[in-house]
Amino acid sequence: MSGGKSCCGICKVVGLLVGIGALNWGLVGIFQMDLVATLLGDMTMPARIVYGLIGVAGALKLISLVKCCPCNAGSCDTKK
Repeated sequence: MSGGKSCCGICKVVGLLVGIGALNWGLVGIFQMDLVATLLGDMTMPARIVYGLIGVAGALKLISLVKCCPCNAGSCDTKK
């Protein structure tokens, strides 16, 4: 995502979900408040879907540390 190129839609969604997950864990750690559970219920199906999506986004973000997104193939030469 360097080199001045814009992110693809998937990269933006992944970044958003990772940010939401990080904020939620920050709230859990500091205030003992799980925002997802507060808004969607404790381990209800919608909450589990959100947790699952955030988990998949986190895995994709970790993969992006070593493998470049195909839409930015020319800008990730240092990640090889």
